[in-house]
Amino acid sequence: MQIESFESHPDRYQHWKLTVDGDIATLVMDVQEGDGTEKPYILKLNSYDIFVDIELADAVERLRWEHPQVRTVVVTSGKDRIFCAGANIPMLASSDHAFKVNFCKFTNETRLAIEDASATAAQGYLCAANGVASGGGYELALACDEIVLVDDRSSAVSLPEVPLLGVLPGTGGLTRVVDKRKVRRDLADYFSSLAEGVRGQRAVDYKLVDATYKLSKFEGKVAERARAMADARLGKPDAAPVEWAPVPVEVGADGGRRYTHLDLRVDRGARTAEITITLPDDAGPTDAAAAQAQGVSWWPLATFRALNDALLHLRFNIREVGTLVMRVKGDPQVALAADAVLAGDAWFTTEARHYIRRVLKKVDVSSKTFIALAEQGSAFAGTFFELALAADRFFMLDDAEGDGVHVAPSPLNGGAYAMGNGLTRLQTRFLDDEAAVNAVLERAGELLETQKANDLGLVTFAPDDIDWDDEVRLAIEERASLSPDALTGMEANLRFAGPETLETKIFGRLSAWQNWIFQRPNAVGPEGALKAFGGPTQPVYAWERT
Repeated sequence: MQIESFESHPDRYQHWKLTVDGDIATLVMDVQEGDGTEKPYILKLNSYDIFVDIELADAVERLRWEHPQVRTVVVTSGKDRIFCAGANIPMLASSDHAFKVNFCKFTNETRLAIEDASATAAQGYLCAANGVASGGGYELALACDEIVLVDDRSSAVSLPEVPLLGVLPGTGGLTRVVDKRKVRRDLADYFSSLAEGVRGQRAVDYKLVDATYKLSKFEGKVAERARAMADARLGKPDAAPVEWAPVPVEVGADGGRRYTHLDLRVDRGARTAEITITLPDDAGPTDAAAAQAQGVSWWPLATFRALNDALLHLRFNIREVGTLVMRVKGDPQVALAADAVLAGDAWFTTEARHYIRRVLKKVDVSSKTFIALAEQGSAFAGTFFELALAADRFFMLDDAEGDGVHVAPSPLNGGAYAMGNGLTRLQTRFLDDEAAVNAVLERAGELLETQKANDLGLVTFAPDDIDWDDEVRLAIEERASLSPDALTGMEANLRFAGPETLETKIFGRLSAWQNWIFQRPNAVGPEGALKAFGGPTQPVYAWERT
């Protein structure tokens, strides 16, 4: 399935309704069963597909930028007796393996964006489950700060994937039940194998929801809790809204894309792609107010919005490409000057940093090999140095002639862009070696030539100009010859060194197991649970445990 755009707008939403009343916003899920396309499935019972989630992701991001005054977002359903039935099962059953995994990854990122909005934008999320919240519907609820469930004798919360579908809850449900909501392990085990779910006071007692209210009182109680949640965030600073305008892009016939500051080129035959970021000649605004006046056109923000779009395009539409070569060209001083503005505590630049951090996390969880190349005229500096630190390998030309091959750390590399493990990329690189991290940060603002960068442990290989072309070519060709499955597993294990967090569990442990289970006959075979669901026959399982 090709996805033409990963952007949306409230005027074009088909499945969500967004309203804002002062500091409280409401997101109503009202999924249309048919959207005019020739999909081989119908979105019944507020079940969702990738396009429903693209709209939700847009709303979560748009609320941060266009409605910064909002302190509470109420997520509810526009249908009677159903909040959300989760991911559409016929959609999953009819999709190929790679799409299922990528779909789960995207929805994981959307739910993490909800939690990030609460943590860093003071926009709390309240789930008003006015009906059954099943599977991915309950996982959406779990991403919210609070969950209230209607007590109408039938509405329940459930994670029925194991008993009904032979798979796992795909967007963090198991992890959030125990790690976030602190449900007791034995109760979580019972709940996760109970197809019909848990309702009423038992759901509260198990800590699966925060409260349950009779139907006659439900709307009023939701309003009370939304008001209390907003009042708890009264210290939130005032900010002028910024229009979340579309990302300008030229689409190439070969799968490449050209943006204002970023060029994506695809070589399908070689199974490689190249992303080249070109910094402007001038750093532009020197303070946050001037940067905000440019809005999403401010070049650091515009560049990472383009990178976000390019990464999603590669993930869903260019799956045969396994190796991505990254270059940043320009004057490193331009990047460092932009960092000086980004480092401020103004609302706009703070939001820009948080957005860049979220995009960089897409690099971390990408199932592509990243090879960063620093040659003459490169500008891996400050925020853009994170791309070199995120790469699986970083080649830096040994510039004996001093022709301008440098990297340049900045203070932002010391904490602005934490990974999913809660550490910076420098801390992850030099795990438990604080002296090595400090040695790099002490050189913040300096242009480090290749030998110095190599001495500091920032470079994988530093070929001279005689060997450069051959060594880079061989590294890329070797990567293209290895098993994509093995490489994805290897990279996911190596990228997240250090402590395990809810986020690394979701993208590492959960994604790995789900990836495996989605290929097993018990789930997707001719008589597997996903194929049998909704039909007249029961699934047939192979009983060996492996």
